[in-house]
Amino acid sequence: MIERILFAVILLSVGFSAYQWFTRQQIKQATVNRFTDPLLTGLQPGVPIILYFTTPTCVPCRLQQTPTLQRLQQELGDALKVIRVDATENPEAADRWRVFSVPTTFVLDREGHARKVYNGVVDGETLKRELQAS
Repeated sequence: MIERILFAVILLSVGFSAYQWFTRQQIKQATVNRFTDPLLTGLQPGVPIILYFTTPTCVPCRLQQTPTLQRLQQELGDALKVIRVDATENPEAADRWRVFSVPTTFVLDREGHARKVYNGVVDGETLKRELQAS
């Protein structure tokens, strides 16, 4: 019995470490992309960006993440730029940003540095806190 518990703990630790490594790689790639990515060209400097990857078949995107981002955009107005990317229509962008699931949401600060990446649904309060910290 102890062996099974130990194996489960080790497996969870390895999975958590792999996920942390992957999100660091996504943020590192986003930092490279901020100068060269066509999604970010022509944007107003000094405005934080939320880059949101979705697909038409993503139910959590449609029911949770999109309404949350719309409310946040209405609340903050011109103080925030939300860029919605359909990963099925623009798979090259999803590859460039290393998106492996949807919804994936990147928070970029006023200088375009990637501050945080969320793989999965994230609530509006968490996004607001991250935007205020940037």
